[in-house]
Amino acid sequence: MTVLVYDTSEELASATAERLAAALASAQAANGTASVVLTGGRTGNAVMAALRSATLDWSSLDIYWGDERFLPSGDPERNETQAREALLDHVPVSPGRVHPMAPSDGEFGDDPDAAAEAYAVLLNDVASFDVLLLGVGEEGHTASMFPHSPAVGETARVTVAVRDCPKPPPTRVTMTLPTIGRAHEVWLMTTGAAKAEAVAAALAGANPDDIPAAGARGQRDTLWFLDKAAAARL
Repeated sequence: MTVLVYDTSEELASATAERLAAALASAQAANGTASVVLTGGRTGNAVMAALRSATLDWSSLDIYWGDERFLPSGDPERNETQAREALLDHVPVSPGRVHPMAPSDGEFGDDPDAAAEAYAVLLNDVASFDVLLLGVGEEGHTASMFPHSPAVGETARVTVAVRDCPKPPPTRVTMTLPTIGRAHEVWLMTTGAAKAEAVAAALAGANPDDIPAAGARGQRDTLWFLDKAAAARL
């Protein structure tokens, strides 16, 4: 694992965006295309906003999400909505290569299990991702896998519906840890002193059932992007 620590959250967002642009451009140069899995949250959105000015072949980029709040299309709390406002509405992405998870008012209606299954079918055609971005919560959750929840222990399914989340909204859809592990590189990004204990536990090799972020590993590398406050207990 690689741990990168920055003085401020603003420096973290700028440096992460620069590194992400370079990683995706390298994948495009090697393969003609690249793929990225986006995350939500304050840090993830700051990185996406900083990525707007990157020099990339946006038309040759496939975009996925690691989890989603199961809310109506366009709801401001949806990760997709936030990603469009921060990045996707400002760059020439190909609409057919943007792959959001279904909303609660979409073709599957208010059925998160059907939405999860549909996304799993989509991902079954995707062998790997170049970079997968994740946030980390105060209790160590990542994507929408919370400590001691059925989702964090799932080993067979690609994506699952999550109900009764301890933080709102209660219903979500998330990739599972084995799916996250398809990525060449997994990048975990978090800031603030409230995250320091969970970060230290994850990097010390905690059981993923206790600290789900500890189970997020890339095939080639796992990078942690922290500000000084989040790294305070390392």
